Amino acid sequence: MEQPKPTTIAEYIAHFPAETQKLLQQIRQTIQKAAPDAKEVISYSMPAFKQHKVLVYFAAYSKHLGFYPTDSGIQAFKHELEDYKWSKGAIQFPLNQPLPLDLISRITKFRAEEDLENAKRKK
Repeated sequence: MEQPKPTTIAEYIAHFPAETQKLLQQIRQTIQKAAPDAKEVISYSMPAFKQHKVLVYFAAYSKHLGFYPTDSGIQAFKHELEDYKWSKGAIQFPLNQPLPLDLISRITKFRAEEDLENAKRKK
């Protein structure tokens, strides 16, 4: 029987082994601190944080955690991503290495500021 789709980040995290849960909680707390006004949502079946629009998504896989700060978040920090596998909108953090929480925080803050600027421009 297929697992029901999670409706909260806590439900999402609960589906993983304890070690992976610990890493997911670290990412979650880092994003919460970096973007305290953002709300937790599930979008595309992944945990995400949203202000006006989604700032960042994250997800767990068998060998890595995916962090999805959109294309602008990648472009602004790509000079710091050479140690990781990354693409236009995604960064992979191996499960067997410490998470770069400072980098995740800075990317999230960048996305939060960018989101606020975009929202102001639209008003």
